[in-house]
Amino acid sequence: MDEINGTLIFNIDVMLAKRKMSVTQLAEKVGITLANMSILKTGKAKAIKVSTLIAICNALDCQPGDILEYRKVRKRRNSGPVLCRQIWCRRTGLLLLFPSLNIHI
Repeated sequence: MDEINGTLIFNIDVMLAKRKMSVTQLAEKVGITLANMSILKTGKAKAIKVSTLIAICNALDCQPGDILEYRKVRKRRNSGPVLCRQIWCRRTGLLLLFPSLNIHI
């Protein structure tokens, strides 16, 4: 099997903001726990059932492409991980990622 060189990003935050819906409300409508919805929302999920994706799209009245984004992973010459500072914006309800500089591992 070839090496996977991409990742799927779950943009649930964007649709939640557009629909003015909370994560708790979405979890209740979809029928999954808040903990599992948070795992999806933060991008830590390793897999998602098609039925769960359908339920999320139904609850948010959207298409799968509205909440899923494919990103190619680019290989860097310096093979160290890229660290980001995560900041939750209370006004917009979005998680913002800022690359951290001058951090050595």
